[in-house]
Amino acid sequence: QVQLVESGGGLVQAGGSLRLSCAASGRTTFGSYAMGWFRQAPGKEREFVAGISWSGGNTYYADSVKGRFTISRDNAKNTVYLQMNSLKPEDTAVYYCAQRASLLATMGPEEYDYWGQGTQVTVSS
Repeated sequence: QVQLVESGGGLVQAGGSLRLSCAASGRTTFGSYAMGWFRQAPGKEREFVAGISWSGGNTYYADSVKGRFTISRDNAKNTVYLQMNSLKPEDTAVYYCAQRASLLATMGPEEYDYWGQGTQVTVSS
């Protein structure tokens, strides 16, 4: 029904940048939906990173990434982006995009209906 595919992950040195993309396809892409980015490091719980409303006018960020990460979306392309700057080793994780059938984003993973497969981001010291 809905498929989300992340891309853009990789290995980067501390202080570097990456831009993640999440391409959405399926029936829900023709309706209203909010998007979020989450991440999960080995041995840790999945945590909220950033969220964006359908219009793009409302964004949310985890305290740990404020000022460094920027979430954006291009609804015409059915794509959501996460620009990550000033990366730190503690940002190392698998990053997932998720979709919620609502205009507004939330911070709880349980509020999202669809998930991508994830893309690995590794930040070296």
